[in-house]
Amino acid sequence: MALQPLFGGASTDATLTPDIEPRAMPTQSNQPLPDGYKLLDYRIDSVLSCGGFSIVYLAYDVNDQPVAIKEYLPSHLVLRREGDVLPSIADDHVATFRYGLKCFFEEGRSLARLSHPNVVRVLNFFRANETVYLVMRYERGRTLQEHIQLRRGAISENFIRHAFAQLLNGLREVHTNRLLHLDIKPANIYVRNDGTPLLIDFGGARQTLAAEGDGPGKKMLKPMYTPGFAPPEQYRDRQRLGPWSDIYAVGATIHACLAGMAPQPADKRLEDDKYQPATRLWAGKYSRQLLETIDWCLELDHLQRPQSVFELQKVLLRQRDPVVRIPVAGLLGAMQSRLQRVACALGVSSKA
Repeated sequence: MALQPLFGGASTDATLTPDIEPRAMPTQSNQPLPDGYKLLDYRIDSVLSCGGFSIVYLAYDVNDQPVAIKEYLPSHLVLRREGDVLPSIADDHVATFRYGLKCFFEEGRSLARLSHPNVVRVLNFFRANETVYLVMRYERGRTLQEHIQLRRGAISENFIRHAFAQLLNGLREVHTNRLLHLDIKPANIYVRNDGTPLLIDFGGARQTLAAEGDGPGKKMLKPMYTPGFAPPEQYRDRQRLGPWSDIYAVGATIHACLAGMAPQPADKRLEDDKYQPATRLWAGKYSRQLLETIDWCLELDHLQRPQSVFELQKVLLRQRDPVVRIPVAGLLGAMQSRLQRVACALGVSSKA
């Protein structure tokens, strides 16, 4: 059975491939539910974030415990005006909206199966107000993106190895359940106040909504991925998506910890690869083993990357070395140097 992506990220829209490009639609802004609104057994307190695909609220349950509630509300398909609770949906958007609703609901079902300290915990999911809501455990801390900005990219190697080894435990659980994240990046990694990392905001929905199903209006949903963190196969060749796709994003995220920014987007690299190897950029500042690991994860050919999270974990824990791909010219040069060293050791001239 193939791995399936999870649904519902709120990433940056990227350039679309021609076969799934939607027609232009007017920009509209959805109004959030008002503070104090009673939603099933929860009381809305405030808005935590508002994106083009969903709105996330801080709310309190019947025991006055804080929770985060994510509301499916794609702004290019529906519009909720000031004072309204139910969204307005144009007739030609209804089929697409309902298909997305189904996928969003499945996100809740999929995530609810996962119970891991390094993966966002879904406590409940339900339908209301003609849409779907996911109730998640509320966590205190900051995103890795904020962590990087505060330190201006100067993240220690010890932090990287420790945090990502833990994070990969969560990603292994995701992959074990035959799911993919498809939107790993610093903004979607939460660092709790105790320093432990949490994988949040799974981003496969827009990919799935744009590429799967045959219902009317399906192609109006844009795929979503974050340039610099998405692997080449996420822009096209979706049949090649697998654990190695999330691993590319992990490599790009570690790269961002060092650089303070994402590497060159994969689609641009396919056209004109200007990626500078980490082994060249940060030689002497970080261990060569860590830098080779970043370059290994960021191979454009998915078969050249680590093929499993477990394989990558062993490298981060220093239990094995990364696979270093040497160009043919470099390999011939290395062989020649080795022969010369052997010849010198034997007292034989290399010109003999």
